[in-house]
Amino acid sequence: MIIATSITKRFGRVEAVSGVSFELGQGDALALWGSNGAGKTTLIRCLLGVVSSRGSATIGGIDVARRGRHARALVGYVPQELSFHDDARLGSSMALFTRLRRVSTGRAIESLETVGLRGHERKRVRDLSGGMKQRLALAVALLSDPPLIILDEPTSNLDADGRGEVVETLQRLRGQGKTLLFASHRPDEVISLADRVLVMERGRVVRDTTPSDLWPTEKPVQVVRLYLEMANESDAADALRESGHAVHLNGHGLCVAVPRDRKAEPISILERRDIRVRDIEVLDDVEIKESQR
Repeated sequence: MIIATSITKRFGRVEAVSGVSFELGQGDALALWGSNGAGKTTLIRCLLGVVSSRGSATIGGIDVARRGRHARALVGYVPQELSFHDDARLGSSMALFTRLRRVSTGRAIESLETVGLRGHERKRVRDLSGGMKQRLALAVALLSDPPLIILDEPTSNLDADGRGEVVETLQRLRGQGKTLLFASHRPDEVISLADRVLVMERGRVVRDTTPSDLWPTEKPVQVVRLYLEMANESDAADALRESGHAVHLNGHGLCVAVPRDRKAEPISILERRDIRVRDIEVLDDVEIKESQR
């Protein structure tokens, strides 16, 4: 579905994306993982052809640089920042995009049913929960029934309930054969949705792996996020790795895989290094089991 070869994008002297190459097969799901500024969003924009870049990319065999409009016709895109008119009703918003996409009203109804919003057409956008707004954006992305869905941090601004709604919807779409490419900073989301993970640092892909290899364990574990007071996150990560923990920095604290009955263990390890933990978050009861290897 996607073939990217040596994608490179510079902004002045800064190389935001540096020589990224990968392939994504039809029906697969690929997560882009990395800290803020790692190049995830810029890479997505290069793949969509909305910013110029060096290298090449094809979507469904169509060259993005030469036939960008035809390539984007195969994509349903959900950006991180949504833009709907708050005073408009959900149904009116869908009707507007239905006309813009030149699809039938029946297709709009199917999209709303797919994301679980059928029957909410009279609600105003401002009265929708965060999860419902995100699902509305996904319904718009599905209007032309694209084979590929690209999402940029689809649950970043949602509470636990909203995240669950969106992830469940994306899981159903995967079951229908859709291909997914998404940027995320949440390990629970990556574990639930992705087959593969591209780990990005400073615009480069430093690892092409699987969710279970990012958080390897022989026993069921949970993923916790640690927020530090005043310390170098790299030093904290090194200390935890030396103790046998799988750790990843992603710009939103340290994500650590821990046994369910020893969630406080990383705090003790860091305190012995005089590294103070300000807060800890258990990520939605995520478990990584041996069967997910």
